[in-house]
Amino acid sequence: MFLSFLAILLLGMGVAALLAWRSVENLYLDTQRENLLAQARLTASALQGQPLPVESTQSYTQIANVQPGIHTRLLSEQGAVLIGLPLSSGDLTAPLAENKAFLSPAELLERLEIAQALQGQPATAVRNVASAENRMVLYAAAPIFGDNGVVSGLVYLAMPLPQTGLPMKWLVQLGGAALAAVILASVAGSMIARRIARPMHALAIASVAVSGGDLTQQVTLENSINELNDLGKAFNRMTDSLRRSDQAKNAFVADVNHELRTPLTVIKGTLETLEDGAMDDAEGRGPLLASMQRETDRLIRLVNDLLVLTRADAGTLSLRLQPLDLGEMVHTRCEHLAPLAARRQVKFAVAVDKASSPPCVLGDADRIAQVLDNLLDNAIRYTPMGSTVTINVRHNGPICECAVHDRGPGIPEKHLPMIFERFYRADASRNRQTGGAGLGLAIARALVTAQGGCIGAESVEGEGTTIRFSLPASTDCLPTA
Repeated sequence: MFLSFLAILLLGMGVAALLAWRSVENLYLDTQRENLLAQARLTASALQGQPLPVESTQSYTQIANVQPGIHTRLLSEQGAVLIGLPLSSGDLTAPLAENKAFLSPAELLERLEIAQALQGQPATAVRNVASAENRMVLYAAAPIFGDNGVVSGLVYLAMPLPQTGLPMKWLVQLGGAALAAVILASVAGSMIARRIARPMHALAIASVAVSGGDLTQQVTLENSINELNDLGKAFNRMTDSLRRSDQAKNAFVADVNHELRTPLTVIKGTLETLEDGAMDDAEGRGPLLASMQRETDRLIRLVNDLLVLTRADAGTLSLRLQPLDLGEMVHTRCEHLAPLAARRQVKFAVAVDKASSPPCVLGDADRIAQVLDNLLDNAIRYTPMGSTVTINVRHNGPICECAVHDRGPGIPEKHLPMIFERFYRADASRNRQTGGAGLGLAIARALVTAQGGCIGAESVEGEGTTIRFSLPASTDCLPTA
C-alpha cells in the first residue's frame, strides 16, 4: 500500500513538476524578452534624432552571440552593421553550416523581428545558434526614428540563454524543492499507509474471528478517515445483525422444540394409557382418543404454520393474485368463524366504506382468508365475553385497508413492536391457556408482505388492540366464492 501510494504520488509530482518547469521556463523567457526589449527601446530612444554613423564594412557576426553578455548592434535601415559591441574576437571559431558565422544585410532583413522593427514596431525572437554549445539566443530589435518620424536605423540586441533553459541557481532551488517534496511525500505516505493498514488489519482479525463463530466481535471506529469509519460501522452492524439472527434462531429452535414436545407428550401418554388397558374400556377410551385427536390437529396446524413461514422467508410462497372484494371476504370469514365467536358470546360488527369506490384488492384469496382468520381468531380469544369485534374496511387511494379492533386488555407499549415475531407472547401463560402458539401474527405479516402490503398494530392498555393491514388496490373485483 505504501509503495503504491508513493508511486502514485511521485507520478503526480512528476507531472506537476514538468508543468511547473515549463511554466517557470516560459516565465523566465518572457521576463528576459521584456528586459531585452526594454533595453533595445531605451537605446533606440537615446539615439532618436541623432545622426547615425556612416556605413562600415563590418559584417554581422552570428557566432559572437553565444558568448556571455548582451551583444549590441546598430543597424542601418538597409541591414548593414554600423556599430557592433562588444567587438568580435578574432579567435572565435565558425559555427556549423546551417547557421552561418556571418550574415549579409539581405539575410538580416529577412528576419521577422527586424522586418517588424523596420515597420516601427519593436519585436523579439529566439533562435538556435549551432555553435559548439548549440545555444539558444534571444534577439530584440527596436526602431530608431529620425526627425521626420521615419525609421533611420535599428538597435539589435542579442543575449544567449542558459543551456538548461533556466539559470543554474534556479535549477538548484527547484531541485531542492523537489527533493524536499519527495521526502515529505514519503513520510506522509508512510504515516497514511500505517493509519489505513492498522484498522484494516484489525478488521481482518475480527472477520476471521466472526468466521470462526465469535459474533461478539466489534472494531474500533477510525473517525479521522470517513471511508474506514463507514466500513467499521458496516462491520459492527453486520455482527450485531448476525448476533441477533443467531439469538433468534436459537430462540426459534427452542420454541419449536417446546411446541412440538407438548402435543407429542400428550399423544405418547395417551397411547401408553391405551396400552395399559384403557383400550378395552369403551367409556374411557373415547375421551383419550378425542384428546389425542386434538393434539394431533394442533401438531398438524403447527407444522403447516411453520411451512408457510419457511416458504415466505425463502420467497417460494405460491400466490395466485387476482382482483378481490375485500369487504365481501371479511363478511365471508366472519360467517365462517361465527360458531367460535358464539361460544365466546362475541359478536362481529363489519363496516365497509363504499363511498368512494368498492375496496377491491389485488391478492390471493386463500392467503387473505388465512390472514383474516388469524386476526379474527386472536380478536375472539382476547375480547371479553359479551363484547363486539369491529372490522372496518375502506378504499384509500392506491391501497385498501382493513382494521380489526377488539375490546381486550390491550398490549403494553414495550411489547407492541415485537408481537409480529414468531413465538412471541406478551403474556405467555394466557396465550398457552387459549391454545395459541404465537405464530398467528407472524404468519399474517409474512402473507401480507408477500402480496405487496403492510401490517401494523395499535393498542391502548385497557381499551383493546387494533391490527391494521393494507393491500394494493385493484380497479375491478371478482366475486368471492
